[in-house]
Amino acid sequence: MSQPSRTRPDGSAKALHEAYDTALLDLDGVVYAGGEAIGHAVDSLIAARDSGMRLAYVTNNALRTPDAVAAHLTELGVPAEPAEVITSAQAVARLIADQLPPGARVLVIGGEGLRVALRERGLEPVDSADDDPAAVAQGYGGPDLAWGRFAEAGYAIARGVPWFASNTDLTIPSARGIAPGNGAAVEVVRIATGAEPRVAGKPLPPMHRETVLRTGAKRPIVVGDRLDTDIEGAFNGGVDSLLVLTGVTDGARLLAAEPKHRPTYVDADLRGLLAGQPEVTERDGAFVCGGWRSAVREGELALDGDGAAMDGLRALCAAAWTHAGDGACALDTGTVLGRLTL
Repeated sequence: MSQPSRTRPDGSAKALHEAYDTALLDLDGVVYAGGEAIGHAVDSLIAARDSGMRLAYVTNNALRTPDAVAAHLTELGVPAEPAEVITSAQAVARLIADQLPPGARVLVIGGEGLRVALRERGLEPVDSADDDPAAVAQGYGGPDLAWGRFAEAGYAIARGVPWFASNTDLTIPSARGIAPGNGAAVEVVRIATGAEPRVAGKPLPPMHRETVLRTGAKRPIVVGDRLDTDIEGAFNGGVDSLLVLTGVTDGARLLAAEPKHRPTYVDADLRGLLAGQPEVTERDGAFVCGGWRSAVREGELALDGDGAAMDGLRALCAAAWTHAGDGACALDTGTVLGRLTL
């Protein structure tokens, strides 16, 4: 992949939609929450797309089909085509198809999104371990997935059938709060069988591969709200990332991030795609962004100055991450974060 130029000829910072050709966007916590659009998301995505940036919607949720996801996005005001949606179901289906002949039977423990993805790759979904499956594919099946489905997976895996999982996110957001995700269901089968699945979804390479193959992106940027899936996935894929603070990650978690969880950029919401991200510079052992200056003094993280809250957070990140090196920052961050309204 080619590396983007981050500055204009006059030396000013390019907006991210100018520096990168494709935004690989997580959905829940980035574009919508509880089924409703997040503030500024729709207008920002329309503006980025109208400027020439390609948008791809990348989700670990294997339940919904690309058609259903695209229809939902269009209802929210962001016109999307099914081809612009990439799911972990598609990634795991390719992983399985790379190892099995066309027409091979696959025991499905999950929902319609997984079935559609398997058929797309020329595989035949089946429902019973007695149907002579050549593989087991497990993906999120929604809150009504019957307990007996885990038993079917166990029967097949005990016979030596290889096991694949779309993703291992332990939780999934819902309109009522945080619910058990596919990772929790995978743990049920793991405990029962002692087996380990091959996993395709974020943050692992098969998902990144699927996304690049389907989008043809040359200069992609990953946009997400989770450090352990979105940002780590970008790290594993060797591409830049933008963390938005509209989902599960807050300032304290960000400052404590280990290297694979540190985004290239951070912003409050998707308006960050339309902005030139300010540079953080080092001066006399401190890190400066906008009107803020941050450093580690006598074992404590300090922040001085005034200005935009996001600039203060960027300065803090630089100071905390430099101090932590290859580890996670263990400094107390509550006091300095209290100065910022994030």
